[in-house]
Amino acid sequence: MDVFGGGKITEIISIRLDQGEDVLESITAVARERDIQTGVVLSGIGTLDRARLHHITTTGYPSVNAFPEYEGPIELLSIQGIIADHTPHLHTCISIKEQTYMGHLEPGCRVLYLAEIVIGRMEGVRLRRVVNPETGIAQLRAEE
Repeated sequence: MDVFGGGKITEIISIRLDQGEDVLESITAVARERDIQTGVVLSGIGTLDRARLHHITTTGYPSVNAFPEYEGPIELLSIQGIIADHTPHLHTCISIKEQTYMGHLEPGCRVLYLAEIVIGRMEGVRLRRVVNPETGIAQLRAEE
């Protein structure tokens, strides 16, 4: 385990996405355009007409991945995660009628009516992801 202290949220950035916009691509663009090197996605809600998630299907290494796709109307119940080195790693929860699906947010989640995202910019710690050669997993590290 590593602990990365010293970070403080110094700015809150709210985003409104409109019909047809890709959620992950939009959050990534905002992180780069607003120079959010390290941040946290605090909230994400809205509606989608298409969704693409990612989840693992095994417990060993290397992991076996699945990328299910869903058609709407879809309720976007939550998005949360970390932005490290301007790149978001986000998880989401969506609902279609009475069914709920969760996983890693992937490109292909397209806004139906609207989506609202809140990002906190962090200062005092600079996070990035480095691939662990033993597991192949990109792990958080603090820049020196």
